[in-house]
Amino acid sequence: MDSVELEPYGEVKWHGRKNAPPTSDESQLDDVPLIADGDHYVSDDEGTWTRRPARQYGSVSWSDQISGYSERCFTSLRNRLRRKKNYRPRTVCLGEEFTEECPRNAIRNQKYNVITFIPLVLYEQFKFFLNLYFLVVALSQFIPVLRIGYLYTYWAPLGFVLGVTMLREAWDDFKRFLRDREVNGQLYKKLTPSGTVSVPSADITVGDMIVIEKNQRVPADVVLLRTTEANGVCFVRTDQLDGETDWKLRIAVPSTQSLPSDREILLTNGSVYAEAPGKDIHSFIGKYTKRDGDDVTEEPLSVENVLWASTVLASGTGIGVVIYTGSETRSVMNTSQPQTKAGLLDLEINRLTKILFVATIALSLILVALKGFNSIWYLSLFRFILLFSYIIPISLRVNLDMGKLVYSWMIQRDKNIPNTVVRNSTIPEELGRIVYLLCDKTGTLTQNEMVFKRLHIGSVSFSSETMDEVSAHVRQWWRSSQNKTTSSQPLRLNTMVRVGEAVKACALCHNVTPVSQDCIQLEQNHTMRGSDSEDEKVFLSGDDTATDQQEVTYQASSPDEVALVQWSATIGLTLTSRDLSSMSLLGQDGQTVTYTILQIFPFTSERKRMGIIVKDTSSGEIVFYMKGADVIMSRIVQYNDWLDEECGNMAREGLRTLVVAKKALTSEQYRDFESRYRQAKLSLSERAAKVDSVVESLEHEMELLCLTGVEDRLQQKVRPTLELLRNAGIKIWMLTGDKMETAICIATSAKLVSKDHTVHCFPEVSDRHQVHEKLNDFRRKSDCALVITGTSLEVCLSHYEGEFIELACQCPAVICCRCSPTQKARVVELLKKYTRKPTCAIGDGGNDVSMIQAADAGIGIVGKEGKQASLAADFSITQFKHIGRLLVWHGRNSYKRSASLGQFVMHRGLIISVMQAIFSTVFYFVSIALYEGFLMVGYATVYTMFPVFSLVLDVDVSADTALMYPELYKDLSKSRSLSFKTFFMWILISIYQGGVIMYGALLLFDEEFIHIVAITFTSLILTELLMVALTIRTWHKLMILAELASLGIYIASLAVLREYFDASFLKTWAFVWRVVVITLVSCLPLYILKYLRRKYAPPSYSKLQK
Repeated sequence: MDSVELEPYGEVKWHGRKNAPPTSDESQLDDVPLIADGDHYVSDDEGTWTRRPARQYGSVSWSDQISGYSERCFTSLRNRLRRKKNYRPRTVCLGEEFTEECPRNAIRNQKYNVITFIPLVLYEQFKFFLNLYFLVVALSQFIPVLRIGYLYTYWAPLGFVLGVTMLREAWDDFKRFLRDREVNGQLYKKLTPSGTVSVPSADITVGDMIVIEKNQRVPADVVLLRTTEANGVCFVRTDQLDGETDWKLRIAVPSTQSLPSDREILLTNGSVYAEAPGKDIHSFIGKYTKRDGDDVTEEPLSVENVLWASTVLASGTGIGVVIYTGSETRSVMNTSQPQTKAGLLDLEINRLTKILFVATIALSLILVALKGFNSIWYLSLFRFILLFSYIIPISLRVNLDMGKLVYSWMIQRDKNIPNTVVRNSTIPEELGRIVYLLCDKTGTLTQNEMVFKRLHIGSVSFSSETMDEVSAHVRQWWRSSQNKTTSSQPLRLNTMVRVGEAVKACALCHNVTPVSQDCIQLEQNHTMRGSDSEDEKVFLSGDDTATDQQEVTYQASSPDEVALVQWSATIGLTLTSRDLSSMSLLGQDGQTVTYTILQIFPFTSERKRMGIIVKDTSSGEIVFYMKGADVIMSRIVQYNDWLDEECGNMAREGLRTLVVAKKALTSEQYRDFESRYRQAKLSLSERAAKVDSVVESLEHEMELLCLTGVEDRLQQKVRPTLELLRNAGIKIWMLTGDKMETAICIATSAKLVSKDHTVHCFPEVSDRHQVHEKLNDFRRKSDCALVITGTSLEVCLSHYEGEFIELACQCPAVICCRCSPTQKARVVELLKKYTRKPTCAIGDGGNDVSMIQAADAGIGIVGKEGKQASLAADFSITQFKHIGRLLVWHGRNSYKRSASLGQFVMHRGLIISVMQAIFSTVFYFVSIALYEGFLMVGYATVYTMFPVFSLVLDVDVSADTALMYPELYKDLSKSRSLSFKTFFMWILISIYQGGVIMYGALLLFDEEFIHIVAITFTSLILTELLMVALTIRTWHKLMILAELASLGIYIASLAVLREYFDASFLKTWAFVWRVVVITLVSCLPLYILKYLRRKYAPPSYSKLQK
């Protein structure tokens, strides 16, 4: 019998079979290895397995621990001080003032006000170690005993940085103020007992009766009471709320829609009950109550009766009563401050500046120790720290931030990726070291343009090549159904009827509305029905009708539904009109059949199906149609032996499947259902559950009509783009809500999974034992793509989070199916947590926003599903193929340029600090500045600023080379351009050059000290200009101009700065040859080393250039 024993300090040992772990009950599973292969357990010769310590994915420094602890304390304190408002439901009486306190309906996107502007801006700047360090240094110059130079040498650079930052923040906030003022000042017409008045959006309150005209923004959350349409419907655009571009149908309250005039709304004794304010934009629970004496009429209100704030009325004109304002509106409650993203390069630079700070302290201590610890040694220490403060240059962050703006500008100006928008200019370097790319499927890898491809009715399958047969069957079925005749061929009649009923179901079971161009462009004549009041004539008229002269387009929330309706129209059943209560179908013979819409059950992500109950006006037949996902519909339809198999076949072809079924209802059955359904909709508690329960009473033993297959076409150049990214060393994970078979097919056709890789479908698991067993099985697999469903993923992560991520990261590709938006974001967070590698997420819909915001770099695609993902992303592109150039070219340039720029700016501060240290050492450890006044300011600004910043134009390879050889991108993930190795190499170069310049000037010492200043400072400027030239890999005309301009500015300043330089000495040959010799000795060896390295150990990109 195998045994588990607990060793001291929690070490677990297992004795038994040597090559396999035992099976154990769930309480002991933590002690059983997931394949004892050395990664988690170690076995000795006696067969004893010992658990290794948990793998640490990256070390956490003490400063990060302190920072995390401080942040948690601050968050806890903030949550304690912040009182959470308790929202309550409300009842709004029409025509009466709402007395409860509600937030003001003003939009405010400003970050600051007059009082908080300066404190908040200063806090945002000085929370960074670099800026705080220079603030302390600058403040120390107000103490006379510590002053080592002019005040402006310290305060001028710091003031410049703060001034530029404050001006930028003030300008951005002022633009936000102007936008807010424009929105808040937009005028709306308000219905009052004395007529109509105009009120600005900010002054709208709960209970107000406002008029919303076509193409006007909805200013607050309102319940729709009346529209210009006689049937009481209108369309709204919700792309700014949920990111979906399709129009949504909204329905006015029937009782108020049927009133003879708008004025009657104010006179009726009605009230609206609204649930407590919440975030869910897809649901609403309310009730309209009308009292007429002892008679009480109640009507349920749902999300179809509400217009949310920030949506736009797309058709007609509407009147609504305000129920939520300001911070209680759905749009504001769903607006959250996105997490501030800090680039990996910024964190690396921050670590290096801390090392430089330690070096400053150490160097100061060494000089004080050599001088001797006298009674005031601490003053000398602080003065040395001030002298060496240029080791950490204040211009470092300024140069890097300005470089980011240049990279962002270049990305947006690239004609090869048109309409690309950089919404977060702080992290362009992150694009250069992506290791994991997580992408959506629909709309990202595919176009989200649905094309009907296949119809299966059980015995016969029709493809796009045989749709003419379907059209013939429908023509014959339509004729016989209209003439009430039967065919003499039973088999053909059976096929004909089944095809006809299937197409009829596709033409009826949907939420699609045909909209003509006339209807879209129609301007209402604003005539008041039943009223002659002059100020009311601007309002609603239900007499306007749209002509059908123009081409009809279909509006729906799902492109799948539009594809089915368009296909049924090509077959012979055309949806010609639809309103709130009816729809009409036009047959091939020109005859029209009208159906009364009795009930509609919309599609939801939880139900994964939609249904409709219609009544044929000619025959009186009542039919319940339903369509939905196969996993749901298979339990609802009658027994069959072909549905599961055909669903798998279509999914393997990459088709999106829908199962269509129907159920005939008698008049008695429907009346009973309607009574129970109405009572459930009137319920104010657990309404959704009660409504679903009533609907589910019909959803059983339904007749299976057909299975449809719709193709979602791949985006342009998806295959070469994915191959390019894979060759660049980027691991691609596809996270989709689609079914497993469809996801595998799309991944295969898009070449996400190559032919050399096998596909491992992770089985469905429900408990810890199964997860343990299946993970062991999966560990034995090698070089295979992992496919897992959302349910299995949730179980795996709940029990073996780290182990699962470790195994998944070893796969060349991972496909997660049936994933929810929350699961997508969690996968991104886990990859960041356990791998410490940069991640990038790309998507096009509102369900991808969480994943995009969680990733280190989020990319949104402007697609069919709207702009929500694009607006929430750090980078916005129009096509998936653009991501290749964005990462491989622009990401590479941004990272390598910032790495070179950051290290060179540090080198510029190090070299002058080395010279200062030598100067102080030679002159008996005196704490006096080598260069004073303008020389120190000019060194980091006008003399070297332009050449150094021109490094943002440098490139190591051309765009064509980078795209042709994506393998070059792999080297970037190793962070070799900015590492401790390159950092210490620049330190050695700075020590060498600073020593050469200073000791060279001392060896060539002339009679006066001022000559040393002239020689060393001139050599220093020339050395910096030559080092910039040495660093540049590809010259740009602006680089040459910057070098020449800086040199010219310095030569011109020599004649002006007479207090620092001896003008007569500068004209002598002695000055020239000393400067030339010192500069050559400091730079020539480095040029020789660079030549030898490129000749005998060239980098990979230089080999390609040859």
